[in-house]
Amino acid sequence: MATMNMIQALNDAHKVMMARDDDVVVFGEDIGYFGGVFRVTEGLQRQFGKSRVFDAPIAEGGIVAMAVGMACYGLKPLIEIQFADYIYPGYDQIVSEVAKIRYRTAAEWTMPMVIRTPYGGGIFGGQTHSQSPESLFTHIAGLKVVIPSTPYDAKGLLIAAVEDPDPVIFFEPKRIYNGPFDGHHDRPVKPWSKHPASEVPEGHYTVPIGKAAVVREGGDLTILAYGTMVHVALAAVEEHGLDADVIDLRTLVPLDLDTIEQSVKKTGRCLVVHEAPRTSGFGAELVALVQERCFYHLEAPVERVTGWDTPYPHAYEWAYFPGPKRIKKALEKVMAD
Repeated sequence: MATMNMIQALNDAHKVMMARDDDVVVFGEDIGYFGGVFRVTEGLQRQFGKSRVFDAPIAEGGIVAMAVGMACYGLKPLIEIQFADYIYPGYDQIVSEVAKIRYRTAAEWTMPMVIRTPYGGGIFGGQTHSQSPESLFTHIAGLKVVIPSTPYDAKGLLIAAVEDPDPVIFFEPKRIYNGPFDGHHDRPVKPWSKHPASEVPEGHYTVPIGKAAVVREGGDLTILAYGTMVHVALAAVEEHGLDADVIDLRTLVPLDLDTIEQSVKKTGRCLVVHEAPRTSGFGAELVALVQERCFYHLEAPVERVTGWDTPYPHAYEWAYFPGPKRIKKALEKVMAD
């Protein structure tokens, strides 16, 4: 079994699906000859040709619109938006067309397309290369929203997304492309090669969309996280000696409520962690669902650790980023109540 970082695992998923299905077409800004800013599509154009892997203009609305037409005619576009911060010009197409085609045609047409995009901070990208806009898409009926946190899940989830007949927004946490991150920016970077989830099977396999993973089991409290925050949460729990269930949601829509409910009813306490701003972030939905389904089992109010309601600050990145200090305070509060 090969050891891969997340970039290599995503690249391999592309190769597997393009070899299996001639209808899969890949395009986006600089993804052809250049192989993408993060090299996720490196080598695909050489292997599969310019008619299936090609560069698009800097026009996200046009990229998504072209993919809509392709999907309606039976192709399976797997497109890249270079950064999640650039996805907004394509938002009208995503909301009005991508998410609505199945409904508008009474399921006569489906929309088998995947929109990949790197998201999140921790790379000194400032306000235009660090945003986490996932809640803008979880709010739209007709879209599936996926966020992997390991190379193994990244490959399996991307293959599952390409095979899905419905549109999938596939957010890739770029801070952990090359290795897991515990939130301590002043420590040496750790490579994926030392993490068990870097072992990625060859060939085709899938990780089911809509199924969370309990990545650490415990009885003190439940932590709900996704993307980079899974690793930050795991590190915080270990550092503070807590016996916690840490749940990697993996898919925000559809959400694995059964796993969440089972865990919270067991532990009686819950902490939600995400990078996105606090107000109307996906954490608010998680808190509401936990309150609705687990109210009589809760021993303390559900807590959140999130980004702030500000643009992502370049100079104060680590004050914005939900790191170990802020998670420690939230853990102390939820355990003290």
